[in-house]
Formats: sequence, C-alpha cells, structure tokens
Amino acid sequence: MMERPFREITQEEIAAFHTDGIVFLKGFFNMDWVEKLREQAEIDLASPGRLHQELTQGENGGRFFFDTFLWTFNEGFKEFVMSSPAAEIAGQMMKADKINVFFDQLLIKEPGTSERTPWHQDLPYWPVDGEQVCTLWLALDPVDAETGAVEYVKGSHLWGQGYKPPAFAGDDKYKLPLPPVPDIEAQRDDLDIAQFEFEPGDCTIHHGKLVHGAPGNARADLRRRAYVTRWAGDDAIYTPDPEKQEMMWDPEIEAGGPLDSDLWPIIWQRS
Repeated sequence: MMERPFREITQEEIAAFHTDGIVFLKGFFNMDWVEKLREQAEIDLASPGRLHQELTQGENGGRFFFDTFLWTFNEGFKEFVMSSPAAEIAGQMMKADKINVFFDQLLIKEPGTSERTPWHQDLPYWPVDGEQVCTLWLALDPVDAETGAVEYVKGSHLWGQGYKPPAFAGDDKYKLPLPPVPDIEAQRDDLDIAQFEFEPGDCTIHHGKLVHGAPGNARADLRRRAYVTRWAGDDAIYTPDPEKQEMMWDPEIEAGGPLDSDLWPIIWQRS
C-alpha cells in the first residue's frame, strides 16, 4: 500500500512550484525511509548497476558516484518508488491526474569531492517532453552549501528555452542542437538563486526545465548522499533520440505516445 504524505501539499506550495519551479519540503520522509535508502545505497556502491558512473575524482581523493534505474534491479529502491509518498507528492505538485516513475538515481559526493554538478536542465537529457516532468531530490545526510547543496535558478523553467546538456563527465557526449546553458556564475547578482539546508528526510521538488547546479563537497568529514526520483504526469510523451541519455531498456512504445509501459509504469492516480 502506498504511504500518504504526512500532511497535505498546500496551495501556496503548488503555486510556488509553478511560479518558481522549485519547492523545499521539510521532513516529508521519515527516518525509516532514510535508513532503508542508506542501506540500499551501500549495497549499490558495492555492486552497482550497468548504468552507473564514476565521475572525476576530487582533489583530496573524493568520489562523485551516481547510478540510475536502481528500482528496476534493487527491491529496496523499488519499495520506495512503489510505496513511499513520493509519487503522490509529485502528482499533487504538478496538478497531474496520474504519475509515472521515469527513473531513479543515487547521487553521492564523498568527503573532499571537488567536482561540481554543472548548471543544467534535466529535461534535455531525457527522451521525454512535457510540462509535467519533475525531480524529487531527497537528502540522506545533512546537506548545506559546504557539502554540495543544489542551487536552483528560480523561474528559469519559464524562460522558454532548452539548453544543450553538459556532460557531467566532461566528455561533451551530448550533441543536441541547442544553445549552451547561460553563464549563471556571471549573472548571479541578477538572478534569484535558491539553496536550502537539509536534514535527512527533507527534499526539494523541481521542474524538469529548471536550471540548477551544485558545488562539490568541501567537507572532509561528511558525505552528501541523495536519492533522486524523476516523475512524469499526464502530458509527458516519449521522444526517442539516440543523442539523449540511455534508458535501461527500450520501452517499446511509439514516439509521441504516453509513457505507460513496463519501464515507466503508472505509480499514482488521482482518486
């Protein structure tokens, strides 16, 4: 049975999501979920899936690791996708009538990892299009600016422009004919940039077109583990493209069709 959020998403939070593209939610996941996800994270680090990546090592011997589509081969992550409040939170925030899981991801910056997460939008990486696509970023550790809390350019999902996805590994493997992400660092004084401090169980939910990035983990004694789930609503359609991020397997649906499939099942529906 799917667990309900511990409180209702407010109309103010929904409005903020649509206006700002980002909402911070305090304590929406209890420590039972956090501990289960921490345990599964260690299992995956020891034996990761075929889509995992090890990114540039930090100057002090850090490690930036991520793995993708964990729910398809790990029962602990599958339990979260199917039974946690995450799908309903996404549905309520996006005003959707149904929610498909798109994929999940484990993002870990070990202590001393200097590698930044570059400024980017999520949607251009993926073979999906629509306004009802979002990411839920769940902290498994205390996270602040020093350990690599994500920064979000509020309102950038409304700029009406998709940007070329920067490759996290720096290999320029994405060849989509899009302009580069603007120089956010040079425009900081002119932009409204949000960054939050997390305790384990806190999360953000952000729009798929929102520009965001993250610093490295400058702490020598604290990890930055996050479990990220990507969700799609009613208007999301499949847009296959060999230049986009690899999926776990071919969903065997037609271009332009809804995502409903074994790869992207419906997890939540509005009653």
